[in-house]
Amino acid sequence: MFLSMSHLNKTYSGNKVAVEDFNLEIEKGEFICFIGTSGSGKTTTMRMINRMLNQTSGTIQIEGQDISKMNPVQLRRRIGYVIQNIGLLPHMTIRDNITLVPRLLKWSEDKRNQRAKEMIEMVELPDSFLDRYPAELSGGQQQRIGVARALAADQDIILMDEAFSALDPVTREMLQDLVKNLQQKSGKTFVFVTHDMDEALKLATRIVVMSHGKMVQVATPEEILRHPANDFVEELIGRDRLIQAKPSITTVGQVMLKTPVAMVSSATLVQALKLMHDRRVDTLLVTDKENHLRGFVDIETLNDNYSPTKQLGDIFNERIFYVNENAVIRDTVDRILKHGYKNVPVVDDDGKLVGIVTRAALVDIVYDALFVDDKLDSTGNDDQETTGMTQPSAESATSQTAESSQSQQTGAHAKGTATSDETKVGD
Repeated sequence: MFLSMSHLNKTYSGNKVAVEDFNLEIEKGEFICFIGTSGSGKTTTMRMINRMLNQTSGTIQIEGQDISKMNPVQLRRRIGYVIQNIGLLPHMTIRDNITLVPRLLKWSEDKRNQRAKEMIEMVELPDSFLDRYPAELSGGQQQRIGVARALAADQDIILMDEAFSALDPVTREMLQDLVKNLQQKSGKTFVFVTHDMDEALKLATRIVVMSHGKMVQVATPEEILRHPANDFVEELIGRDRLIQAKPSITTVGQVMLKTPVAMVSSATLVQALKLMHDRRVDTLLVTDKENHLRGFVDIETLNDNYSPTKQLGDIFNERIFYVNENAVIRDTVDRILKHGYKNVPVVDDDGKLVGIVTRAALVDIVYDALFVDDKLDSTGNDDQETTGMTQPSAESATSQTAESSQSQQTGAHAKGTATSDETKVGD
């Protein structure tokens, strides 16, 4: 087991119990969200992982090593940490903030500078920001730098404590998308503290619900929506989310089209143009030889850069929205319907292109959910096991096929060129 917490307890002076008999095993690459009301012990539990607080009893192990026997300073250099107020050092440039831990780890200056450029590009900010100071950046931009700093030294564990709670809703959603994407790409283990159930449902592979220092339920977002452990968890989830549980537990893989229009990056522009013409699309997905999604190219880019000798790899755009086939529809609905995309490429856990999910399929699922909910309210009978909730209806399949043949991949930038805050960077 990568990270293990066994019979963990934390008691403050005055015999105040903050955490009681906490047990959790975390696999490498998981995204764990701790959620609960104020005083539930979620932040205390997380801060014991990097020994910002020491447990009263119990053990925490990282790859089989007891952290209580490690040097706390060395331990913290192995663990990224992002907090609500960001914690950037105001007298240091963005470059120096990002490379703070690598400098402590004695990286060379050239290596640190290269890492700073890589990280600021990864969080989708221009490298011209590297020589600015934190006060010159917006709150959302500063939080992006906080994420970049946490990932800069290539630590295996990233802790985030209410990292986005002080941000406005739009910036918060953008950063949630960014962090989820970075976590999936990097394979790092994230432990994220939040009081926002929507945030936990969106980000987590598993959610840990806490109350009065005790673990109440540990489950995937789908399981928690389907089977809340008790009244406290139901109240934390909220009635509206429980009503929407059916579409929330449908996965992208269940509704995606399995025939996306794509070509390898070594294909010529002549070949790409012919395929786009034959399939009647204005955007082409680009993969490598192993079918890993790399980006996209649209008809305007082809036109501006057309040359019979050029390849797709010379001109394609690496910045593209995509979702994992195991992602729940709830997240995909947010990304497509809210941002205006007609469709989104779908990848597997290895980043390989496996399909494309269309706006039409998602709209049908939402309508089906509302229709069934309306029937339930009017009849009082729980008759929700309809095929429309888990599989696209016949009308949906027809609309998907039509949309696929006419504009299957215009969704990469359906509203024009996306801003950097709206874009996910492909592998």
